[in-house]
Formats: sequence, C-alpha cells, structure tokens
Amino acid sequence: MLSACGLVSAAPPRFSPLPDPKHPVRWPISASNKPIPDGRRPEANATLKVFSWVHRVSQRSLHDFSRAFKCRVELTTYATMTEALARASHGRDRFDVFMGVPTDVVGVLVGRSVIQPLNHTYIPNISEAWPTFTDPFYDSHWQYTVPYTAYTTGIAWRKDHVDTDPYALLNGWDFPWHAAAVGKTGILDDYRESIALALLKDNGTNDDSSDTINATDPLLINNARDTLLNLNTLVRLHIDNKTSAHLATARSWIHYAWSGQAVAAVKRLPPGVPAEVIGYWFPPDGTGPVANDTNTVLRGARNPVLAHLFLNFMLNPSNAMHNMAATGFIQPLTYASLPRLVRDGILPASLTSAGITHTYWAHGLKEVQFLPAVDRLWRQAWHAVLRASSGAGP
Repeated sequence: MLSACGLVSAAPPRFSPLPDPKHPVRWPISASNKPIPDGRRPEANATLKVFSWVHRVSQRSLHDFSRAFKCRVELTTYATMTEALARASHGRDRFDVFMGVPTDVVGVLVGRSVIQPLNHTYIPNISEAWPTFTDPFYDSHWQYTVPYTAYTTGIAWRKDHVDTDPYALLNGWDFPWHAAAVGKTGILDDYRESIALALLKDNGTNDDSSDTINATDPLLINNARDTLLNLNTLVRLHIDNKTSAHLATARSWIHYAWSGQAVAAVKRLPPGVPAEVIGYWFPPDGTGPVANDTNTVLRGARNPVLAHLFLNFMLNPSNAMHNMAATGFIQPLTYASLPRLVRDGILPASLTSAGITHTYWAHGLKEVQFLPAVDRLWRQAWHAVLRASSGAGP
C-alpha cells in the first residue's frame, strides 16, 4: 500500500525472490499487463508526458524527439525518489515515460503493475548499451527497463575552500567528518545513499562490502543513524539533491554526491572559475557504491508506442552524447568510452574520477531491494536524521 512517503510499505512481489547480483530475477509478465503488439505506428497528434529527475534530461533531447516524431513533449520533474514513487504510482498524472528509476525499486513497480513490460522490437538501440544491460540482475532479459545513467556515489568538494585531501586519508569516507566544514557540508536527500555513507565510514570497504551498504542488522543501521547525527552536530548538516548548484556557488564545500553531479557542477561554475576547483573522491580500487538508473514505460501510458520510441531515442549514441553533455551523467553505452568523453569535452580531464567504466560497474557495491521490515528500519533511522538537520531534534 502507499503512504505519504511513497511505496514505503509495499511488500516485494510474491512471485519471486528479491534480486541481487548473485541471484538475478526475471520478472513474470501477467495476462493483465502485457507488452504492446508489434508493428504499431506512433500515436498521432500526441503529447508525450515524461517524468524525470530535475536536470537529468536535456531540453535539446526532448526538442529533437518532438521534431523527429512530430509530437509534443511535456516534461514534469521530481527532486527525490520518494516524491517520484508516490506520484508515479497513483496514476492520476498519466505519465508515459518514467525516467531515472533506481534498480532497487524495479521489483516493487513490477509487483504493483505500475510499469508495463517492454516490446523489444521498438528498442533496437539496446545494442548500443553495455552488454550486461540485456540481462541485468534486477530485471533479467530487460523485460521492464532499459538503462539510462550509470554513476558512482562518492564525495565532491571545493578544492579552493577545503585543504583536506580525501585521497590522503586512510578511509576516504571519513572526509566530511574530518574536514568539519561547518555550514558547508551536505549529504544526498536519499535514505539509501546517505545511510550507506555512514555505514561505509563506520565499517570501511573491501571486496565483500555489498553487505555493508545493504545492512539488515538493526545495530548497524542504528549506529549509522548516530554517525549521521554526529555529523549534523559537527557541521550543521544540510540535506538536499541540489548538489551541483551548491558546489558551483560554494554554498557547499563538501557534498556526498552522485558522480554526475560533480561533473554538472563544473558546467555551472561562474565565469572565470576553473573546472579544477571541483574534486570528486571515489575509492581508487572501485570498492564503492555504483548504480544505474533505468527508463520505463508506465502502465497507464496514453502513448505507449511513442514512449517505447523515446526509450530507444535516448539510447542512440548521438542523442545520448548531447544529453550527457547537458546533464553531466554518463550513459552506459559502448560508444561513450572515457577517453571519448574527455576528448569531446563532456567529462573534464580533471574529473576522470567521476567517470564510470563497465569494470567499475561490474565490481562495485550495489544497492538491492529490501524486505519491508528492513526498509522500515532504514526509513526510521533516516527520519531521525532529517528531524535533527531541520532543528526538530532527534
């Protein structure tokens, strides 16, 4: 069932175990929610309604699709995944495309029939993606999703304001606590990501750290809560996903960040400020959080053919390169190698640490879907941190 916070109490689908990298899941297709048939023409005189993270799809991409398929495109944005899940799930907006869906919520959306299975004949550009995405662990045989962005989660900082170098620390995850940038330190408004930061600080990383960022032990979760509460006391923490803007304007000197946000911050720096002022730390051995978001077609889509064609359009290398240049987020396409991204000016040479390769994605730490009882523990811990950061007390 839904709550004010979204799909917080939604049980996992009854028809399958929960997916993880060692146990991929192929979601079933129900008789009441089947793929659209082959051979349909795009809907005429249509308005394609796209629902996406703010600043995560370029206006040029939307305009080019509109022109190519002689339709209108209407973009609605969201700022947090909690907000997105609640709005996409109630169905009243009748969005066609839901962009930026994290892999750990795909099972819930499938189980609740919020998204529809895909007809692959409309999406030939899947051949441009890293091969792993034709059989990802979270959606084996890509029955409901196509890959969109791939990223790491690390720590971005302003080198011109902070003297500490996280690469010189024994545990780089200590950086926000070590530097103590009072009033200038932020974390993501995402309960999975930010509690994972505290878990990584408390427990470090190694080759078996996926269990760390997917902790189910109440003691570890509560310790992570207390670690974030300590950070709030130390620096007067702010919690938001406006990472790029806040780094660019130096409202934040240190911010737990998705790698694409660090790249986007460079694009938003005031004139004359060099790209080199933005730094991004991620464990050099790759043992940190990695993820990809996905694009989906909602079950209630009024324009499902156009929606499929839009998913295909965003996998086209030319369109994707324009989109990456605008958003800062890398798309996992074989065409978009790190040397090419640097050469084309999409990834600053000073921020190659914010790039992601197929090897990093394969071996990094991945969030997985929780059972409801564990999810509640994480959300309870997170709400305590939100209350404290807002001044409401623990």
